[in-house]
This record gives sequence, C-alpha cells and structure tokens, in this order.
Amino acid sequence: MTEATLPFLRDGFDPVAAIGELRAKRPITRLELPVGPTTWLVTRYEDVRAVLGDAERFSNDFSNLTELAEMGISVEMNPGGLGFADPPDHTRLRKLLTPEFTMRRLKRLVPRIEAIVAECLDEIERRGPGADLVETFALPIPALVVCELLGVKYADRVEFLHQAEDRFDISGDILGSIGAISASLDYLEDLVARERRDPGDGLLGALLRDHPDIDDRELAGIADGVLTGGHDTSTSMLALGSLHLLANPADRAAMTGTDAQIGAMVEELLRYMTVVQVAFPRFAREDLTVGGQDVSKGDMLLCSLSSANRDEFLGTELEVVASGRAVASSHMAFGYGIHRCVGAELARMELRIAYPALLRRFPGMRLAVPFEDLRFRELSIVYGVEELRVEW
Repeated sequence: MTEATLPFLRDGFDPVAAIGELRAKRPITRLELPVGPTTWLVTRYEDVRAVLGDAERFSNDFSNLTELAEMGISVEMNPGGLGFADPPDHTRLRKLLTPEFTMRRLKRLVPRIEAIVAECLDEIERRGPGADLVETFALPIPALVVCELLGVKYADRVEFLHQAEDRFDISGDILGSIGAISASLDYLEDLVARERRDPGDGLLGALLRDHPDIDDRELAGIADGVLTGGHDTSTSMLALGSLHLLANPADRAAMTGTDAQIGAMVEELLRYMTVVQVAFPRFAREDLTVGGQDVSKGDMLLCSLSSANRDEFLGTELEVVASGRAVASSHMAFGYGIHRCVGAELARMELRIAYPALLRRFPGMRLAVPFEDLRFRELSIVYGVEELRVEW
C-alpha cells in the first residue's frame, strides 16, 4: 500500500484506517506519483466541499490531463460530457440536460423502473433458490433504466450494455480505461446518428428535437456521461446496499417500512457506501491555499468522497449505518457544486424502488457465502463487490 493508492482502498465497506489518520493529521496530503503534476489528496469534508464548490479557482477541463503526455494522453482522447468540462461549456451542456432530470420528468419512468425490477425478481425466482445478485439484480436494473432514459431501441440494447462495462479500474494502464471510453464514444456517436434520422421518445430524441444543431460527438459525450454515471455506480450501490441489508435485520426492516423510513435508509446507505470514492480531478487555476496548505497553479487535487463522508463534521459514529442521521442534503455521495451528479434523483428513485421490492419478495433471503469470502473491487474509482451469492 502506498499513499497514492489510499483513496481507492477499502476494508470491507470502510475506507482503510490510514485515510482516517490522514484526515485527522494531514488532511491535505501530497501524493508521490511517478509522472504528472504535483498532486494533493484532500480528505476532510470542509476542504472537499471548498474545492468541489469553487469552479472559479479549480478547473475540470480535460486538457489539464495532457500534462500526463508521458503516459500517452492527448487532447484527442477527451471523452466530452460534463465531467471534464468547465464553464461556459459545462454550463451550456448542463442546461441541456437538467430539464430531463427534474422529478417531474423522472416520474414518468417510475412504472418502467417498477416493471424492470419486477422482471429481474421474476428471473431470480425462476433461477432460485440461489442466485448471484450482481448478475441478476444489481447489474441489469440500472442498465435497463439508462436504456429507457436515453431511449435506446430494443435492438441496440445488447451492444449498448456491452459498452457499459467498467471503465473505472485503475489497477492497470490508465490508457486502457481511456481507450474503453473512446470505443464507447465511437459506438454512441453511431447511435446518435441513427437517432437523428429517427428520433425516439427518450433523452437522445428529445435533445435532438429541441437542439437540432447539437454536434453528434458532443451528444455522444453526454450520453456516455449518463451511461457511466447512471450504470456502474448504481450497480455497485445496489449490490453493496443489498449486502448490508441482508446482514442487518434492523436496517432491513426499515427498508420495508414507510416511504420516509425507506428514504432515510437510502440516504444513509449512500453516505456509508460512497461508491464513487474520488471526484473528478481538479486543477488549481492560481496559487492558493486549501485547508492551510499552499497549492500552486497547475497542481492536481484528488478529493476523497469516501473520506469526507466519514468526517465527524457530519456527526458521530459514522463507521456504522444509522438511518436517523440528518445528512440527506449534506453527504458527498453525489459530489458537490456545479459537477454534482445530474442523475442523483434518478439514482435515488431506483434505490427506493429496488431495495424494498427485493426484500419483500424474498423475506428469507440470506448470504450464501461468509462475508470474508466475498471479492470486492481493488483499486477502483467506483467501489463494488464482484459477486453476491444468496439463497433463500
């Protein structure tokens, strides 16, 4: 273990103890990386919020990463979308997307989400009395919901879901992850071209009708952002949350209680799991100070969301799940500032529907293997469990 890998390491559900030690003693820590700009790890809640909330002094633009030219990164590899864009481009793109992610618009998806969840539970029952919840529950639900949201036609869904494979594994070459994104963009650009010829009822069709001048590659970047932000993260959250609920009867009971109880439990699980461990990198636009640490123009800052969500700023006993916490609007599971996840409400909606449906359909469901035998992702920006065998 090195300090450079710390923000991507877990001990079961928890960030490794060394992260907590840094948060207490050295909340802004320099990471020794072999190439690239000077890099700082930000671990304290207030400092993370200050960095993520200040788009004037910190940049997200992909061109900052070209300082990693030694690793083969070039401007042409820019995946587009919201994550690696600054205002005014980010402002323009988010303005296109935001109307489609209001609660009023998203409510039209509720019947389809409920139907998708029911279909997955039917399949689990057919396969029973044992199943892998990652394969049968956590993976297909968000993938199919994203297809519904974007308006991906049924014939395209197999290839579309293939493009949704994990791009967040950093244990290998970073170029492999960027290459996967590039391949996805090529596919999505072709999908956008087909939608332009025959716009459907989903997000892609709506954007093409309302903004016919939008560039195909730019719209592909938006679609890729929705795909990666709404698929892999929700898959991990569904799997990890189910794992916790199956092992904790009191929390399981709350998740099948009133709407208020379900909502509170979902928020606490989001805080506790924080599946997106690190926010998109920020780059200092000027010499400045963060949490008492001098940072130079061009330095890169990695904000640990998992550490921020265990900071005592949010309360006490944060190493356990307690659904009564008043952190619904404060936790960092969806990030913060102008780059906060645009699909946060859709993710909440999926979780509020899927968890109770699973537990009510299978009240006797339990883990089929000891917790210590589970295989969790290693060195991944998005944390998760590889397989979740259950029986009932």
